[in-house]
Amino acid sequence: MTFDQRAFRDTLGCFATGVCVAAATGPGGHDVGLTINSFTSVSLDPPLVLFCLDNRSESLAAFLLSGGFSLAILGAEQQAVSRNFASGPSEGRWNGMPAERWESGAPIVPGALAVMDCARHAVHEGGDHMIIVGRVLRFASRAGTPLLYYRGTYAALEAE
Repeated sequence: MTFDQRAFRDTLGCFATGVCVAAATGPGGHDVGLTINSFTSVSLDPPLVLFCLDNRSESLAAFLLSGGFSLAILGAEQQAVSRNFASGPSEGRWNGMPAERWESGAPIVPGALAVMDCARHAVHEGGDHMIIVGRVLRFASRAGTPLLYYRGTYAALEAE
């Protein structure tokens, strides 16, 4: 029996997720960032979060070599930010976007619904991805509606 990866991916797409940007400063001070939806909380004590990054990602080295990274949970009005960090060469993704820096030194996406600045805590192999765990050093959030991703497209919460 063969394993249908496309059907498996479609099945996983049934789980609605938030949309985040993971960012780090790589070798030579080059900032990298990419859109992810494989983010989750791990622990409150110590405060740990994780995300997964494809082993083929051109940004992987920056996350493995840097001592820290940031995660930005995007708001519903930030689809353009999500698209920017999901496509094109990584060198141009920060062009024209101001970035604040906190304790880890990683760039922080401005205007996000929530941000976390993290020290790299652990890295684990996970099939064709690396599982990157961070200890949260600082965080902030604001009121708003999250940007969601469901079945391969952006989605929105229905008003109650």
